[in-house]
Amino acid sequence: FINRLTGTKEEKKAHQLKSHTLDIREVKVDLPNGRRYVFVDTPGFDDTYRSDREILRTIAEWLEKKYRGKVKLSGIIYTHRITDNRMSGSVCKNLDMFGRLCGDKAARGVRLVSTMWDKVKDMAIAESRVSQLEQNFWKPLIEAGARHKRFENNSSKCAWGIVEDLTEGGEALLLQEELVDVERKLNETVAGQALYTQFQKLLHEQKEAIKQLQEEAKAQKNPELMKQLEVERRRLEAELQKTWNEMEKMKIPFARRIALSFFKKTQSVSPVLSFLTDTELMDAHSTRSM
Repeated sequence: FINRLTGTKEEKKAHQLKSHTLDIREVKVDLPNGRRYVFVDTPGFDDTYRSDREILRTIAEWLEKKYRGKVKLSGIIYTHRITDNRMSGSVCKNLDMFGRLCGDKAARGVRLVSTMWDKVKDMAIAESRVSQLEQNFWKPLIEAGARHKRFENNSSKCAWGIVEDLTEGGEALLLQEELVDVERKLNETVAGQALYTQFQKLLHEQKEAIKQLQEEAKAQKNPELMKQLEVERRRLEAELQKTWNEMEKMKIPFARRIALSFFKKTQSVSPVLSFLTDTELMDAHSTRSM
């Protein structure tokens, strides 16, 4: 999307499975009328190289720095490939964290942009996906004031049309108000607490997976298969330890939790984003999954 705005060619790495955006990237564009736009690309969660906690801290530090410098975002663009036939766990996680970073007040400056319309083979299926996104996954943000826009022809003109709809000024994000105005630590913010909850869920899933592997190994009489199961068990235990370490870093001490309970919240946040799971987008004209 930013490449269409700036006229920059898309790098081949953007099509690879590994994460492409490793850090915050600012791109400045000066127009002939003297107006300057600054577009910011941020890494997503479930990054190939960095933990979700590190990603959240990177984004939080950038947002805090801008807010302290009296800079507010004119708008926020969240892109979603309309060609995706399911809302995977990683996509749901990104959307959930996105909503908690923004908060309700800043949602008016959010544009939920569906992309890759030029790759659509069945328009009826694509329109069905739009309905499900607007009525389910995106509903909390839309009800708070966000709007869906279609990046239909993959052109610079279409991209600029979406951006020019976001030039009326901006609201501080919930995360910015929590970090600066209320002086909370990152793990005490709504986004930080949501990430802690995600770690707890992941830890439980990893423990269950290890338990199941141990039971399978006991039932096996094939030595080679037992070795394979043992290797997988060790891998999962290493992942579990990593998750535990990340969760401990996001944990709020008990005394601090008591103190925070007396503070008034700065904004309300749509709570229903947290129900998102790895879900099939279904064809509205039939019961088959796409």
